[in-house]
Formats: sequence, C-alpha cells, structure tokens
Amino acid sequence: MRQIAIFCFMWFGIIHAQAQHISITDKNTKEPIAKARLIRQTPKAYIIANEDGKADISNLRGAKKIEIFALGYKALVLSYDQIVADGNSIQMETVNYNLNKVVISANKWQQSQSEVPAQIESITTKEVTLQNPQTAADLLGISGKVYIQKSQQGGGSPMIRGFATNRLLYTVDGVRMNTAIFRGGNIQNVISLDPLAIQQTEVLFGANSVIYGSDAIGGVMSFRTLQPQLAFEDKPNIRGNALARFSTANNERTGHFDVNIGWKRWAMITSFSANQYDHLRQGQHGPTDYLKPFFVQRIDSIDRIISQDDPLLQIPSAYSQTNFMQKIRFVPNERWDIEYGLHFSETSPYGRYDRHTRLRNGIARYAEWNYGPQKWLMNNLSMTHQGHQTIYDQMSVRLAVQHFEESRIDRTLNRNDRNTQVEKVVAYSANADFIKSLGEQHTVNYGAEIVQNNVVSTGKITDIQTGIDIAGPARYPQSVWRAIGIHLNDKYTINQQFLIQAGVRYNRFLLDANFDTTFYPFPFTQAQLKNGALTGSLGAVYTPNEQTVIRANLGTAFRAPNVDDMGKVFDNEPGTVTVPNPNLQAEYAYNFDIGLAHIFDEVVKFDVSAYYTILQNALVRRNFTLNGQDSIVYDGDLSQVQAIQNAAVANVYGIQANIDIKFAQGFFFSTSLNFQQGKEELDNGVISASRHAAPFFGIAKLGYDKNKLQLQFYSQFQGKRSFEDLAVEEQAKDEIYAKDNNGNNFAPAWYTLNAKASYHFSDKMSVSSGIENITDQRYRPYSSGLSGAGRNFILLFNTRF
Repeated sequence: MRQIAIFCFMWFGIIHAQAQHISITDKNTKEPIAKARLIRQTPKAYIIANEDGKADISNLRGAKKIEIFALGYKALVLSYDQIVADGNSIQMETVNYNLNKVVISANKWQQSQSEVPAQIESITTKEVTLQNPQTAADLLGISGKVYIQKSQQGGGSPMIRGFATNRLLYTVDGVRMNTAIFRGGNIQNVISLDPLAIQQTEVLFGANSVIYGSDAIGGVMSFRTLQPQLAFEDKPNIRGNALARFSTANNERTGHFDVNIGWKRWAMITSFSANQYDHLRQGQHGPTDYLKPFFVQRIDSIDRIISQDDPLLQIPSAYSQTNFMQKIRFVPNERWDIEYGLHFSETSPYGRYDRHTRLRNGIARYAEWNYGPQKWLMNNLSMTHQGHQTIYDQMSVRLAVQHFEESRIDRTLNRNDRNTQVEKVVAYSANADFIKSLGEQHTVNYGAEIVQNNVVSTGKITDIQTGIDIAGPARYPQSVWRAIGIHLNDKYTINQQFLIQAGVRYNRFLLDANFDTTFYPFPFTQAQLKNGALTGSLGAVYTPNEQTVIRANLGTAFRAPNVDDMGKVFDNEPGTVTVPNPNLQAEYAYNFDIGLAHIFDEVVKFDVSAYYTILQNALVRRNFTLNGQDSIVYDGDLSQVQAIQNAAVANVYGIQANIDIKFAQGFFFSTSLNFQQGKEELDNGVISASRHAAPFFGIAKLGYDKNKLQLQFYSQFQGKRSFEDLAVEEQAKDEIYAKDNNGNNFAPAWYTLNAKASYHFSDKMSVSSGIENITDQRYRPYSSGLSGAGRNFILLFNTRF
C-alpha cells in the first residue's frame, strides 16, 4: 500500500511539474512564428512550437546549446539560461534562404537538412495552400521534382529518379504504407491520403533502405498529418479550419473542416473531407489521338456505343472520395508524448480510363473496366519518450494496423460475364526507434521493425442477364508476408564543417502462400519463401560556410519479393503459364549521388544533384521448369512454364537542378529541372529504355509574396519522348500515346501556363483562386492513359476560427 501511495505521489508530481513556457516571434512584426523547432544535440531532445509560436521547453532545462529553426528565418543558437534571461521570449530575423531547414524523413528524427547526405525536398504548407492540389499525388507533383503518371482520374503514380510503384516507399506518420500486393505496374494508393489533412510532406531521394527497409530504392515519400495542439493557458485551445473549393475542368466540389481542442495535457483533432469530381475535360489544342468521342452504355440489356456531345470530356473518369481522421494526444509531462490516430479513406468505384480507350477490330474492347471502391483504414499508436537514459536520449515506438481493400471489375463488350476480383490486406507493423548522443561527435540512431501482411484474394464471375454469381479465379493466393529488420546508423561529426554518416540494416523476409487449384490445376497447393537482405550506406557532408553545403552519399537498397511477385498465377498469353517461384531473392540497388547547394548574397540559391543507380537481381518473367519439365499440360494445351526470377539489371542516371532568386519588394523566381535516363533488361532479355524514367520535366515560377497577398505565374513542362526512346513495352500502347509522322507511338512535348492568387483578409479568412492551363493545351503526361485538365478555373474560400 505504501509503494502504491509513493507511486501515485511521484506520478502526480511528474504531471504537475513546473513548466517553462516560451514564445517565439518575428523580430520586426512581433507576430508569432508557428511550428518553430528547438533542438538540443547532446543529449538529443527536440521541441516544436504550436501555431501561436508557444512551446514548453522544460525538457531542455539547463541546456548550454539550443538550436532554433523556422522556415524563412535565420537559425539561432541560444542557451536555456539566455532564453529565460530574455523573458522567455525568442525573436527571430527573416532571411531569404538558409540551408538549415529541419527535416524528419532522413532518420525519423528532427535534424537540420544541412546534416543530411541525401537530397530532401520539403513541400511547405504555404505552397500547398496556394496551389490547392486535389489529391496527394497532385501534392507531390507541385514540387516539380516528382513526376506523376495517371491511368484514371482517381489515380496518381509517382516516379522518382527512374523508379516507381513497388520500388518507392510511402510512410504516413512514420508507418509504412506499402503492402505485399504493391505491383510493378502503376498504382494509385497514394490518393487514399487527404492533402488537406497533411501538415508536412518530405521526399527523400535515392536509396534509403537502411532506415526504411524494403522498397526504398528510388526514394521515400514521408507524410505527416495534422497533430493535436495543446493549450499553454488555463482555457482550452480551440481552433479550426473550414474550406470549400470549386474547379471547372472536372466540376470539382470539395468541402473540408478540421477542429482542434487542446488542454494542457490532452488534445484532439478531427478532420473530414468530401470530394466530388465529374468527368475530366481535356484541352482544345493538341493531338487528336487523345480524343475518344464515344463511351459504352448498357441500354435495354444491350451494350451501346454512344457518341459524346463534347469529345473533350474523358468518359468515364468521374469519382468521389471521403476522408476522415481522428487523433488524440496525451502529454503527461515534458518527457512523454502519446498519440493515437484513426485514418479512414474510401473512394467510389471509378473507371480505369485507359482501358476504356482500347479498341478491338475498330470498336471498344470493354463495356466495363472499373476499379471498385478503394478503402484504407489505419489505427496508429505512437509513444515518444525524451530523457537522458543509458541506451537512448529519445525513444519512439509505433504500433499500427492497416486494412486495405481494392477490386477490379471488367466485362468485354457484348459479353454477359462480368469478372470481379477483390483483394484485402491486413497489415500489422511495430517499429521501435532510438537515438543517442555519445559525446559531441557521435550520434547513433538504431531500431527494429516487424511487419506482417495477411492477404485474402477472391474472384467471381457474374452473369449480368441472370444475376447469378459463380466462383472465379482469384488474383493472388491466400498469403502471409512477414519482414523483420534491425538497423544502426552513426553520425560522426569531425568538426563544424565536416561530418560522416554510416549505416547498416539486416532484413529477414518470409512468405507463405496457399493456392486454390480449381482454376489453375498445378501439382502443388503451397509455396514458401525465406530469405534475407543486408544493406548499408556511407555519406558525407561538407559545410565550408553558412552559404555552402556539399553532400555525397553511397548506399544500397533492396526490395523483398512480395505476393505479387511470387504468387500471381495466370496464363499471361496463349501457350505459356506462369507458376510460383519460391527461390526468389531481393532486388538490390547500388546508388551514388552527389550534391551542391550554395546561397549567393542571400538573393540566389542554387542546388544541384547528380545520381547513378544500378539495380541488380531485378525480378522479371523468364522461362522456368516445374518438376524438371519446361512445359506442362495446362487447360488442355502443352504450355511453356514461366516464373518471376532474379534475372535482370537496370541502370538509371540523372541530374536535378534548382534555382531560386529573391528580388526586391517581394518578387521571386524559381525553377526546378529534372533530367534522367535509364536502361533495363526485359522479360525476353532485350535491353530497353527504362519504363519509369520520365522525359525531361520541370516547373518555372515567377511570383509575388508580401503582406497579405500571394501571386504566382508558373509553367509546368515535359520534353518529347520519341518512339525509339520509349520503353519497348510502351511502344505498342496505342491507347495512351499520340502518333508521329510515321504512325508510331510517341509522347509529345508539352507545357502549361498557370496563374494562382491568394489573399488573406485577416488571420481568420482568406480566398484563393487560379487559372490552370490558360492556353487550353491538350496534353498527356508520359506513360499516362488520361489527359491533363484543360483550362481550369479554381476558387477556394477558407475560414479559421
């Protein structure tokens, strides 16, 4: 009883320990600076100010050196005693550019970007507010450094440094989003995220498997959603945001609200968005090959081809989506921060537009080709502890359960059989990450990860005349995919100008699959895969002065074979049959990149990166043997046996360059340019241009940003990709490309001219508007089956309370 009383007394004392509140403001305007970061290096600790520029720095008590960062402000270094002596107030000076932005994605902890060997792009909330992206894929695209492919309006498949789909990694609040059925073809899972509920987006370029494990070959896209904000006074911190957005190219109607209620120890935030998009209208001026002036409609039990009144409409491409997020945060004292998050997203069914443009004998091939509702549900519990412990200064533990559901529905024109395949994945994950300062020179971060995906796949065939369902072939076997990994990374600061970073990770992956041989009569019902992968990295950062950073990074990355690789069983063409191969190993990428960033007189910022990546053991389909035989009787025919195998290589190299210029009186200019080339080995051994290495692309902006007004005139553009330079597998895709003078498929160069404006009537109310594709160009991004929007008028009303 005495021990219980002592424990309760100690816990009460911890919760009610004296807090040390500070305020961070602009030195000139005295306005609060939201989201400023305060970092202590030894022992490691960090604090983030709230929207009012207030923070509790009790956990930094006694620190001799506290680094203070805020976007658009000169970094400061103060001691705890200096802050207290200045009346618990920090005043910061504005600066056009600095190289000390705080990033998280590099090692999952707060650190200055100037200490990271890899290239990182941060997409600011201010830029997102002005650009008004409709989806999370569009949000990535506004950076000018991530190329977005779309096969339908409800889509968006990022391409980064010549890689895409299951060779890129998504994380949401530190939780891995990739599943065991992420395929090599284009995927649209990123649209499950709500761009209006995202607080910070970072793109980490290049090989990053040491920290993130499988799939982080081309890059990592890290999304941080809105965090509940505490109160620093006795009254609750109640604030909210509501907006309505309209756009004409797809008759968009979007509504969103989020509400934060915070007390001193507890806080919660609720976010909800609803989006409605009609069929997307493309531009008037461009290739006629992109026009499809018909659609299929079933009338009186007959498939009829209907001529469109407006041939610029891309029918069917309409869809709707809802997103909901609920977070609850508990901060019992300055050392613990506990947060629970619930995320839910669901789309309506939507047409895969590129399939609806396919022809057979001059007429539509499909009457139906749709994705069913795409659903995503995540429960996430995170616990962060800051304290000078023996084995760590900071600890973060994340436990998550995600539910994914997707489906495919297709029916050939004038056929009664509708094929439906439904895939469901339950993804469990547990991560523990630690960081420890070992004196002034060494900072070590390490951790462990456990992931399990349970895959359930079903198929059915429906007679649409009678409504009778019968069992059909499933896309995947019933499977369990597991991965266990541990990693260690050390940052060694040699002096104030030079640091080295090295890391290593070992991953073990296992896959158990059970096959239904009703439709695929193979002489087995089970397959297993057990293997491992070892990766490492070595990087250096040289900072000769506050205006220059030189970085170099050498790293390896891997992608573990998943259910889509090993278990997708099908007769991909007459006379062949693909069977499982349990002897697969991980794909390995070897990447080197080097970068330079320099600021000239606080007016011009120049940043360039060059990279080269080699992918070995790439998974491709090749001839195989089953029970010692290269052919088997399948569905009554003697068929060549094939399987996915580690048998190919790919090479990608490129340059990314950025220039930012600040003129007088709030005017600025910026441009981002991307050049990449790639070669890959195909299923038949032929060397081809890499499918996911986009043509030259970029963005150029001229803008004005001062006081309450933001104006921006910008152009997005893409270079030509000729027939000879297309990937071999792309050359025959008549439905998505234009025709050159020889009648061959190619991707024409294109550009758009756009204008955006935003005006803040007060800190509570603003309005944004814009005109996209002013000249109404008809263009189609490389490898996309859907044309971009024609001339598009946008209007957004936003109110805060």
